[in-house]
Amino acid sequence: MAATDVPTQDMPLWEQRFRAPRHTLPAWAKSAPEHCVFVSDRSGIAQVYCWDRTQNSVRQVTHRPSGAQHCAIEASGRAVWWFADNDGDERGQWMRQPFSGGPDEPAVRGMEPYWAAGLAIGLRGHALLGHTTEEGSAISLVLPSGTARKLYQHEEPAYAADLSRDLSLAVIAHSERGDLWDPGVRILSTDGLAVADLDGEVIGFSPVPGDNRLLLLEPREDRWEPVVYDPRTQERTELGLGLPGETSVEWAQDATSLLVVHDHQARSEVFRYSLAARELIPLKIPEGTVEHARSRPGGDVWFLWSDSAHPPVFRALDSNPRFPVTGQALQAATAREAWVDGPGGRIHALLSLPGSADGPFPAVFLLHGGPDDHDRDAFDPEVAAWTDEGFAVVRVNYRGSTGYGRAWTEALRRRVGHTELEDVAAVRQWAIDHKIADPARLVLAGWSWGGYLTLLALGTQPEDWTLGLAGAPVADCVAAHRQAMDEIKALDRSLFGGSPEEVPQRYRDASPVTYADAVRAPVFICAGVNDARCPIDQARAYAERLEARGLAVEFHDYGAGHSMTAVEERVSMFRRQVEFTRRHL
Repeated sequence: MAATDVPTQDMPLWEQRFRAPRHTLPAWAKSAPEHCVFVSDRSGIAQVYCWDRTQNSVRQVTHRPSGAQHCAIEASGRAVWWFADNDGDERGQWMRQPFSGGPDEPAVRGMEPYWAAGLAIGLRGHALLGHTTEEGSAISLVLPSGTARKLYQHEEPAYAADLSRDLSLAVIAHSERGDLWDPGVRILSTDGLAVADLDGEVIGFSPVPGDNRLLLLEPREDRWEPVVYDPRTQERTELGLGLPGETSVEWAQDATSLLVVHDHQARSEVFRYSLAARELIPLKIPEGTVEHARSRPGGDVWFLWSDSAHPPVFRALDSNPRFPVTGQALQAATAREAWVDGPGGRIHALLSLPGSADGPFPAVFLLHGGPDDHDRDAFDPEVAAWTDEGFAVVRVNYRGSTGYGRAWTEALRRRVGHTELEDVAAVRQWAIDHKIADPARLVLAGWSWGGYLTLLALGTQPEDWTLGLAGAPVADCVAAHRQAMDEIKALDRSLFGGSPEEVPQRYRDASPVTYADAVRAPVFICAGVNDARCPIDQARAYAERLEARGLAVEFHDYGAGHSMTAVEERVSMFRRQVEFTRRHL
């Protein structure tokens, strides 16, 4: 049964929020901007859709039991690309389907299965494709014939970023220095010759044919600053925005200005930056979070917006796109914020409280993933569901989070896992002291990196937490490293300063399994059977070890990879978490 077909009458409000359709921001064809593609779970599982704006019609492209999460559209608008993996394991190949419908075919002929590492669709049927296997990463130029010519290869991760509009240049991101946190940028000719090497994070080439200027972000003290680089003259133009936190930028379609999304202290603001006047012009977008924004031909801006009280909506700055996929307007409580003194500086936290009665409340400390991500003033059905149940929800932007400067983000490498938990402990004590959280009823929960931190805290801070809920976690850093996809192995080497063989003590120190015998709280763990990032076997082994000690443990698997793509599965798993919490709290 599709999510949109499930009757909502007598359904709990939390479940209605979980079932409201979600979608990505539509992307359009460069030469046919009325042809768009996006991913949505409106059918009950994430699938790819195409949207013809001239007819305002939507067609479902994929019908995969395990869903599809990545898509693109050819510049001509005549075909859609989508990535086909093996039930969520992220290894597979890009497929191609006509925009109007028809059979699928491999987008690139003769290529063995790979992990996707970036895709840039160029003009005239060309594309820049990143692909990774156990032998390392490669970047290939895909020709209109469907064949590919390799431009680059290295044992460390690399990613396809963009093709110039005249198809003379390609730009890639690489980690040849062996550290994903110290990225490099290489400009190549489409014959595979190196043109320039730069530091920073690449954004892309100007969208104007004949203009091959490149936009990138370069490190400056405690932030990243946009720079325009001209490969022909080697001229660099620093823009000097001076915005703290995180800044994402992209070209306007006429290349006279940039679209700037500034994320700082859990909220977004959006600007248009005039390259001629060197001026930031604020755009009238409500306070909250802009999850994604794109500059349209003609100057309009499309964006996805939400705040803690309102579900995500697709909006345009100057027009009405008449997007035919809408969700229910199921609101939630507005989040409050707090600043707490911590061992590494002031910690920013978001608080969502039940609507009635006074504290202290039973509390869920909901830890975000990443680790380089942050909790925002954005809608989250899980937060709303816990407050419906009478819990306070506390979200901590611990060291390692983005949005507070480079030093804050990179501080977690001092002692992986433990650094973040020092900040969580400080906010926990603050919430108790301020009569927000009941110290006898504290739940620690999270997904991915948040799930890992949950398990680590249960063993290193056993007196502090009453119960743990861990989704897609790492429980054994060594075992997870050996089973994970190559990109995750490279991330581990960057975080820990080497492989498990090179720095075994750092992996042991950060592993929840090291402290498993100290765990006292009931633990709920769920993991994806095809997860290539946090493999399921090491999480299951950890759960079995706790069970052997007589602890209350529930372990559930779900039929996907790192992300849970099926709405029904998300609803079912959250219901189990709530029941587990009621039973043991």
